[in-house]
Amino acid sequence: MKAAIIGLGVEGKKASASFLQHDWQVYATDLNNKVDLSDFEIPLVEIDLIQDDDNISMITGSLTVDLGFFNSDEIDSSDVVAISPSMWGSAIAQKYLEEGKLLCDVLTAHKDIFTIGITGTNGKTTTVHMLKEILEESGKKVLVGGNAGGGFEGYYDLILKANSEDYDILLVEVCDMTLEFCDYFFNFDLLALTNIGNDHMDVHKTIANYKNKLMNFFKGKEIVLAHNQDFQSDFRGVASKSIPYYEFQGDLKIWGNVNKLNAGLATAIATYLKIPKNIIKDVLSNFEPVQGRLNVYKLNDSLIYIGKTDNVDATLSILNEKNFYATFIGTPRANEYHRLEIIDEIAKYHPEVVVLFSGLDDTIDMAVERFKELQYDGRIEIANTLDDIIFLLAEFSHEEAIFIGGNGQNTIIEIQERLKLLSDNCNNSY
Repeated sequence: MKAAIIGLGVEGKKASASFLQHDWQVYATDLNNKVDLSDFEIPLVEIDLIQDDDNISMITGSLTVDLGFFNSDEIDSSDVVAISPSMWGSAIAQKYLEEGKLLCDVLTAHKDIFTIGITGTNGKTTTVHMLKEILEESGKKVLVGGNAGGGFEGYYDLILKANSEDYDILLVEVCDMTLEFCDYFFNFDLLALTNIGNDHMDVHKTIANYKNKLMNFFKGKEIVLAHNQDFQSDFRGVASKSIPYYEFQGDLKIWGNVNKLNAGLATAIATYLKIPKNIIKDVLSNFEPVQGRLNVYKLNDSLIYIGKTDNVDATLSILNEKNFYATFIGTPRANEYHRLEIIDEIAKYHPEVVVLFSGLDDTIDMAVERFKELQYDGRIEIANTLDDIIFLLAEFSHEEAIFIGGNGQNTIIEIQERLKLLSDNCNNSY
């Protein structure tokens, strides 16, 4: 079998790797000729490289990659076509949809599995992991994946695995930018919304637009919503059934009101699935923080709260619960101006110290300029390396609390790993 992958963003690269792991022939293409292909882990000695001006072709084993152009014959001769979710609704997506060549129309076993979708701005990954552990503890065989940015394998990997093994439940993290794509690719039996926040406004433009996309996604489905969710009447009006959820009232190892809500959502879904209450309680009370998400470490006299908070709502959920002497913030991509609103809120909060590090892009100068425009008069430090960050943490580690967040999940995970070592070595684990 041969697959054509159009678009080599995060999802496209994960899809290519998944097809290769399932012994497919793969043709992958992207009009951008500067795509980082290190994810493929291709031995350089095995590559036939052809370069012509701005076009690059690489051929190795079962994989052919064209950058800067695409070969229509290669795509049309493939058994299935996997498009980037960002291309959904485009002419090329419509062409292969009408031809019945999209993967979800060729391999369809995943559509017969009970499928739960978790979407929203913040808390999706933690909620999915909580629910997965509850379901597995109850004896269910669960396949988890979806939003590649959540640290899972991507949507295409879900479909391939679901068609090669038997599962009881398919659990999909649905990015708010892939609602239409997922609505076509999966048969959702239950949908859940964590929250609606101010993120990806470069795509949605307004909260109202985002709300309308969710209404289309929820239409005719059974949904689970927070008891005080904004636009609740709109969502209930289009759904076939609406189930409320509340903050979890039991003990949790993980910190913060946002995680009480995540646990409450996982509880509501598990209860809907008739999972015994004792299993739900036991799993959640022992649930450990997901890598890259909010965790707390003790270093000397300080508690360090660290996790990806790449939008203003996620950041505010932390700032509103604790007073922090210093905030360490990872910077966004150069074109993601809406994420600079994180800086606006930090400036209002006015910690004694702000430390900036490269999160998704080296946009530190842009962040510094934003702080100056807001007339923040505290101390600003720049951390260019992980060692710089650790040095500054050591300097502030006799203050009560420090926050590390913002953009850049991989960098934040590196900081967490170093912090855990330091904390464990000091026998001060929180």
